[in-house]
Amino acid sequence: MTKERSVKTSGNPWQILTHPALAFAIIFVPVFLLHAPLLQLPYFWDEAGYYVPAARDILLTGSFIPHTTVSNAHPPLVMAWLALWWKVVGYSPVVTRSAMLVVAAFALLGVFELAATVANREVAIAATVCTGLYPVFFAQSSLAQVDLAAAGLIFWGLRAYIEERRFATAAWFSLAALSKETAILAPLALIVWELVQLLIPARGRAALQGRVRGIESERALAPSARQRHIPLVVPIIFLATWYSYHYSRTGYVFGNPEFFRYNVASTLNPLRFFLALGLRVWQVFGYMHLWLLSAAMLLALLLPPIEERVGTGERSPTVRPRISIRVQLIFLVIVSTYVIAMALVGGAVLARYMLPAVPLVIIVAVSTLRRRVPLWPVLLAAIAATFVLAWFWNPPYGFSPEDNLAYRDYIVLHEDAERFLEARYPMAHVLTAWPASDELTRPWLGYIARPMQVVQIDDFSLDEIISAAEFRSGSQSRFEVALVFSTKVEPERSLLDRWNSSLGKRWTELKRRFFGFHRDLPPAAIAQILGGKVVYSAERKGQWAAVIEMERDELIEANGALSSMD
Repeated sequence: MTKERSVKTSGNPWQILTHPALAFAIIFVPVFLLHAPLLQLPYFWDEAGYYVPAARDILLTGSFIPHTTVSNAHPPLVMAWLALWWKVVGYSPVVTRSAMLVVAAFALLGVFELAATVANREVAIAATVCTGLYPVFFAQSSLAQVDLAAAGLIFWGLRAYIEERRFATAAWFSLAALSKETAILAPLALIVWELVQLLIPARGRAALQGRVRGIESERALAPSARQRHIPLVVPIIFLATWYSYHYSRTGYVFGNPEFFRYNVASTLNPLRFFLALGLRVWQVFGYMHLWLLSAAMLLALLLPPIEERVGTGERSPTVRPRISIRVQLIFLVIVSTYVIAMALVGGAVLARYMLPAVPLVIIVAVSTLRRRVPLWPVLLAAIAATFVLAWFWNPPYGFSPEDNLAYRDYIVLHEDAERFLEARYPMAHVLTAWPASDELTRPWLGYIARPMQVVQIDDFSLDEIISAAEFRSGSQSRFEVALVFSTKVEPERSLLDRWNSSLGKRWTELKRRFFGFHRDLPPAAIAQILGGKVVYSAERKGQWAAVIEMERDELIEANGALSSMD
């Protein structure tokens, strides 16, 4: 009888299809095909500014401390992964993006395995598809950045933790921490969770436990408190070792002083914290059409669980199971930790920082819809379609271009403008801002063939342009041409402006004060202040780039230019 059951199990097509190796291939193929048109794009934003230069330094010098860019103390695992691919296959954007798609597929496999562990295969498939199509995850999948890799390893570590596999828990969370330092928040949150459980009476602790793949809660909590904590402490040791090594080589623990000031010292303001907290909650539950899934989950809670018969016997119907309360609380602890911690630190409130949290919300939402909504696949398909729509459609509020395919528009604009610049003004000094300053001085980023000479400013706001005009009137480092572009993606009128203009203005001031917000001048205005003319201009879905040629050496006085603009 045992042999017969074994044969039937081994021949189960579903189990064959969900074997990790085959499941990875099933995930990777559509991920690769969907990103195929993006694979040859040059490097974008933080790719060009830090991660690709740091990985290239590993390739060329073997040093985990970057030399061609200022070290931000990010752990080197992902950069080493890219350097390995370049060493074996060759250095090119196609190789880089393909290597990151392998990471993205592995992260989605982690979502699948985690959801299958805490729920079932139907939930796992639906949650994996929704996560892969979610605009922020999709856009980050082929970008050479570290947040998605760290998130994927967290999912694997969380699955091992729930199954009480201590060695695997330590290994996965350690790899996550060596991908990005903020991944340490997950094991730290679980340590706090374990300590809180020790303060709960035994009967209450038992009530928190549920079944995980048929394993009783008492079995899941069998190890002692010390045994449960050891795997969660190991990642802290690995991260501390990296920081010690970084300090020994650079004299800084958490990156260069400017990086630490921007991401930690300048963010410790109570008002800024509460504003950032609201933004983080929005990014976890509402950003890029996530609000549709969150709203559907909340409305589904008003419906009773669906009853279904199990087997063919006389057994009475049972309701569809939910994710155990224990697991939901674990998810809540991790999501809350990321929301609070990333509201407290981080100069830029980027949505990619919340990638470890969003898929956990998606898993719970999908499970809730399956449990309570009869046509849940149809509803989820409609929500997934809105995710795909958000790849191409920019929302009516400010967002980062790396959160959907706006990053492709950015790259294409810069490619065309910089090739025009290189062809027409190869020897000119170019006024521009980051990241175009890196794109013009580092040909290996993929934009130009030869490096150009750059005069760098912070952005294209009024103050910066006036300062550049005054700088040009002096005797040092004059520039003959300017490459200007949109550094922010903002709708002409935000939702707040449409609803309440005074509230919109107040929010703009708060963004300017706490989040580095500014408004770029249009190319014509910049040209007028600098004393030049626009010789090239292009626009794509609200983003723009232009080349301005200086017409004469005499400076048009800023006040006179502003008066004529009025």
